[in-house]
Amino acid sequence: MIKAKFPKKLNKGSGIRIIAPSRSIAIISAENRKIANERLAGLGFNISFGKHIEECDDFLSSSISSRITDLHDAFCDDSIDAVFSVIGGFNCNQLLRYIDWGLIKNHPKIFIGYSDTTALQNAMLAKTGLVTYSGPAWSTFGQKLYFDYSMDYFKKCLMSNNPFDIEPSENWSDDAWYENQENRHLIRNKGWRVINKGKAEGIIIGANLCTLNLLQGTEYFPDLNNSILFIEDDESSDSSLFDRDLQSLIHQKRFGGVRGLIIGRFQKQSKMESHLLDQIILSKKELSKIPVIADVDFGHTSPIITYPIGGEVKVVADAKRSKIEIFKH
Repeated sequence: MIKAKFPKKLNKGSGIRIIAPSRSIAIISAENRKIANERLAGLGFNISFGKHIEECDDFLSSSISSRITDLHDAFCDDSIDAVFSVIGGFNCNQLLRYIDWGLIKNHPKIFIGYSDTTALQNAMLAKTGLVTYSGPAWSTFGQKLYFDYSMDYFKKCLMSNNPFDIEPSENWSDDAWYENQENRHLIRNKGWRVINKGKAEGIIIGANLCTLNLLQGTEYFPDLNNSILFIEDDESSDSSLFDRDLQSLIHQKRFGGVRGLIIGRFQKQSKMESHLLDQIILSKKELSKIPVIADVDFGHTSPIITYPIGGEVKVVADAKRSKIEIFKH
């Protein structure tokens, strides 16, 4: 694995560039834009936007050249300390053959987002060693209510160098908050579930499973040796799809180097019941000797943690007291 390169942390006065490597900002409402900008400005950040993020084609995205231009502009601009994805989508893997990887390597910056952004993040780690961050996209900062937990972990990961423990949120939600900011439905969090007990330490790889799998067999797939996999999927991933996507990942070279598995909370529409997930995990001999913890606060429900792809984590999976400590980020 290429030596990890950690970008500098954020503070008051940091420059933030918003780009749309997948879906366009055009799909984000004026209200949500206003809340997101005010929340980030409230942290003391100087916000700017890519030139092409309002472009919107039949795929709710923009051309490859427009997206590449905005990505390169953000990384080569010395006034920019962090690059935020607008939102997820389906097509940022179109960009991989057009990226100037030397530019990314020589201008390391925080790069944050989730879902489809997983492809860019893991490719950046594989090609340059840059540690990136799975966490709230720019649009996620437009969530008016119940954002405290997400904000807390954003600050712990990106505005401090101190190690931090991940703790379960008190409540979570799977509602379309972006359609109605006031109509929210909270669910009491029962906490994490330990499927396999054990202890492990390693490098965080992964995020959105079906997107990570798009990199299989390419030069953009990260090294799994000495890794702790963090994986999650969206509402379209039912138990059968998740099972085969996970199996495909297990078939990759050097999967034997995986030391632990952390699974993000599933959306309700996926109908992934606990017993189904247990059957999937326990049916795979490759997972039998590593710790596995499920229902952690990341993925497509709210709230979510921020964690470093390429950073380092210690995991203790125990029925009485489990622990996830991110100690290098």
